[in-house]
Amino acid sequence: MSTFLIISGLQGAAILFDEFFFHRQRGLPRWERIGHPIDTMTVLACLLFLTFMERNPTNEKIYIAMAIASSLCVTKDEWVHRKFCSGTEMWLHAVLFVVHPLMLFSAMLEWEDSRPLFLAVSGGIFVFLIYQVVYWNFVETRARRAKQAAAYARVRQEDLYEYFGE
Repeated sequence: MSTFLIISGLQGAAILFDEFFFHRQRGLPRWERIGHPIDTMTVLACLLFLTFMERNPTNEKIYIAMAIASSLCVTKDEWVHRKFCSGTEMWLHAVLFVVHPLMLFSAMLEWEDSRPLFLAVSGGIFVFLIYQVVYWNFVETRARRAKQAAAYARVRQEDLYEYFGE
């Protein structure tokens, strides 16, 4: 079995747990709603590069630079996360920071043999990217605004009752 598939499966499971447990629980500030899709795009770029480019010394150097950039990119928010995240979520992020470069390195080792697999995994990552953009920037934002408006309306109604009450 492919080492890349095993590692990317573990990474995907950890990311989904982070997303659907921690992110849904605490919500995402604007910088994360923008930054997380950027992180996802860097992974997608790496895998698509391996899928469509021939392996040669120049492309290997380009890929290594892309993988390093992606690995650094995913850590960009961690200094701010300490203000918003629980210790458990930060531990999960640490696991993801270890797994991320391992996944990209294992993909490079399988460059010649796993192109269809890279494309399939890229498809799943692309679906997750669309979810991140649509849910966090449109669906969740509208739901949060509607909830805030309803809470404000309730408070106003209670204030009026107290003002005019006996």
